Amino acid sequence: MRTGVYGGTFNPIHLGHVHILREFIGRLGLQRVLLIPDGTPPHKEAEDLASPEDRLEMCRLAVRGLGIVEVSPMETERPGKSFTSDTLTELHRLYPEDELYFLMGEDMFLTVDKWHEAGTILRLAVLCASPRSPEGYERLLEKERELIALGARCRVEDIPFLDISSTKVRELAREGRDISGLVPAETAGYIRENGIYGGVRI
Repeated sequence: MRTGVYGGTFNPIHLGHVHILREFIGRLGLQRVLLIPDGTPPHKEAEDLASPEDRLEMCRLAVRGLGIVEVSPMETERPGKSFTSDTLTELHRLYPEDELYFLMGEDMFLTVDKWHEAGTILRLAVLCASPRSPEGYERLLEKERELIALGARCRVEDIPFLDISSTKVRELAREGRDISGLVPAETAGYIRENGIYGGVRI
């Protein structure tokens, strides 16, 4: 089975994430996608980080209409920092016959060879990336050549990107402003109703 692995903080998941997910499903012919919010991200400051339970629920609401997408708590339930190498090793053990496609954005792809146990990541999954900036596609193609030289398998797709960030969503939510055009409708409702990110509960 062709299984996509889409990890991230998802704090919160937004329409840019969902757009990329839909595009990769179609372009790669994925048969299943595991959407995996991380627990303690090793590579960034966890500013305004919603609880694991809230981030999992926001993800579930966001992908409710995508039947092949499963939201997995495997990283939020794992103690310590969330390392991609550990996640892929566990998925390879659970689904030894599957071809794993690790979906990521521009920044992640450009640094993946510097991550914890990068060799394991390159060995266990096809690295799939899309741009997040106007000049990003060319950067990704250049990095793809470097990674292939290291033995990686890659798929760089020129997916049009939506200029949305989780940081912006959190700022607007904190100010009680409208986020409905930035996150899926049910996720936006959950954020408002539960006062996530310091917004006023309604």
